Amino acid sequence: MGAVEGWLEGFMHGSVGVGVVLLVSFLLGLRHASDPDHLAAVTTLIASDREHDKIRKAGLMGLLWGLGHGTTLVLLGLPLVLFNRFLPEPVQQAAETLIGVIIVLLAVRLLMRWRRGLYHVHVHSHDGAAAPHRHVHSHSESEAHEHGHAVGRRTPLSAYGVGLVHGIGGSGGLTLLLLSTISNRAEAAAALLLFAAGTAVSMALLSTAFGLAIAGGPMARNFERVAPVLGVLGVAFGAWYALGAVGLVTYPF
Repeated sequence: MGAVEGWLEGFMHGSVGVGVVLLVSFLLGLRHASDPDHLAAVTTLIASDREHDKIRKAGLMGLLWGLGHGTTLVLLGLPLVLFNRFLPEPVQQAAETLIGVIIVLLAVRLLMRWRRGLYHVHVHSHDGAAAPHRHVHSHSESEAHEHGHAVGRRTPLSAYGVGLVHGIGGSGGLTLLLLSTISNRAEAAAALLLFAAGTAVSMALLSTAFGLAIAGGPMARNFERVAPVLGVLGVAFGAWYALGAVGLVTYPF
């Protein structure tokens, strides 16, 4: 993806029209949503949800994550661009570290829900059904009321909040890019808005695709086995991302 991003950024150097600058900014926003830290956070966010309507809920979660991300980009990035300033390095580093911590927490939550049996699968037949089929079934929330309150539900507000934090981490690099390539402040501000919009649209599409994957097919039928794998990978990636933010490891992307 780095080569693609560099190729797109190349169009913003030199003498180009406003339309090209804005189009490239939108495309960069679409690409930005596929960064590994974004995908890791949203994947565990969606996978933690037990509702049957995975596709619609996944798209909503991704869109709200993108809107939260865009909100922070605009609130922080717009003043920085307009007044020719940069986000202080300590602030950006703290935000990147917090992103890693959030990814770990989301992954741990997924593992806890899996451990409590929220992704247990039953094979059974309905009356008149031609063949047995599988349904995800939770013992922890159906057998006893006293256990139901122990497992919270992932809400749209939480997806928006995760996006807000991610936006802080991305504001520094994006502001640096805009200030180094676009001399006109009005164009830079418009490019920032389109970048934020592109990120929101792209994350909604990616999340919907993931919702399709876990709502049907092999992943849905074996989600009880897939959930712990996603959780462990999320913990490992989040820890590595947080360590990279403080300079203890390096990022290959």
